[in-house]
Amino acid sequence: MRLAIGTYTATSAAGVGLAAMWDSICSRRTGLRRNDLDGCDLDTWIGRVDGVEDVSLPPGLSHLQSRNNQLAWLGLQQDNMLDGIAQLVNRIGAERIGVIMGTSTSSIGRTEEAYTQLLPSGVMSDQFRQPEVHNLHSPGHFIAAATGLEGPSMTVSTACSSSAKVFASASRWIGHGLVDAVLVGGIDSLCMSILYGFNSLELVSANMCRPFDRHRDGINIGEGAGYALLTREELLPDSEFVLLGYGESADAYHMSHPHPEGKGAVIAMAEALKRARLSPEDIDYVNLHGTASQANDRIEAQALAQTFSGNTRASSTKAWTGHALGAAGILETVITLEAMRYNLMPGTLNCEEPDVDSAYAVLVDNVGETIDYAMTNSFGFGGNNAALIFGRAND
Repeated sequence: MRLAIGTYTATSAAGVGLAAMWDSICSRRTGLRRNDLDGCDLDTWIGRVDGVEDVSLPPGLSHLQSRNNQLAWLGLQQDNMLDGIAQLVNRIGAERIGVIMGTSTSSIGRTEEAYTQLLPSGVMSDQFRQPEVHNLHSPGHFIAAATGLEGPSMTVSTACSSSAKVFASASRWIGHGLVDAVLVGGIDSLCMSILYGFNSLELVSANMCRPFDRHRDGINIGEGAGYALLTREELLPDSEFVLLGYGESADAYHMSHPHPEGKGAVIAMAEALKRARLSPEDIDYVNLHGTASQANDRIEAQALAQTFSGNTRASSTKAWTGHALGAAGILETVITLEAMRYNLMPGTLNCEEPDVDSAYAVLVDNVGETIDYAMTNSFGFGGNNAALIFGRAND
């Protein structure tokens, strides 16, 4: 089932909105910076979005205050996203549009803040008594409230595949007639729990991340917010791109380590190809999960080699944004759609000495080539894997 991609946008360390993001990619300018998160002393690089702390939430939503929701609102105001939603509401009604957001951290940063400001009695102060914020559905609840959409609302939290899996869930909702369109997206913001948590797993690098480089030694955590409208094709006959297929798997090999043979990744890519009715040779470009950890890049390369010939170009874009965790899927989807729009494949930034032992050679430099069909990969803890395939609407 083909679904039209309507208005979309992304905000990350690489830029607030599409124009800034694409300028960073074309100029090969990273958005990473030395860790400057207040109160955090980790020696690492982060992908921080400027100006989040100055964002005011919409009128009537101050009770949903959190840095995560500030980032969500900042991202939602870019690239005429709100206008695109309003136009679709006028056509089919708010009750026929669902909301599915992906996240990993949700508003846990707000919960951390609350615990640092407990009253002397040990009780949480009134400003932090926010039951709709201190839970994983905070992004879905906030976005539904901010947009006025009245269809079903859900938040997916499957680690780093979260905002890729939203496309799969949206496709099922629309296919079953539950709604006619879904606002999909993902939001994750920097916080202590994530930075120190990943550091405790020995996954965080003190250097700028280098996906698929022979000297790679870990990830850089980033943050971001991205959105896309997904609808029945007949509702957006002038759309430029379509979702052709998705694949999901859960290999459950280990809590944090991917399956050593990439079995789950292979299954997800194969399922996406099957749903899209395409062969591996049809895919021009793959935006890789490519986190720059030793195991992830090695195993993803093995999975690619089992699926594609060397003619399919592939690269990681995380050295621009950092690993945005639950928002990674939507950010990399938007980057892929823009790559298709401009027929420019982003090279793997910071990959200065490609790993000669890698089973699949990645693209290092930006290359101008036509992209008719593209795939994005998002692989999460616990073997939660997702692959998405996009094509041009007029094909």
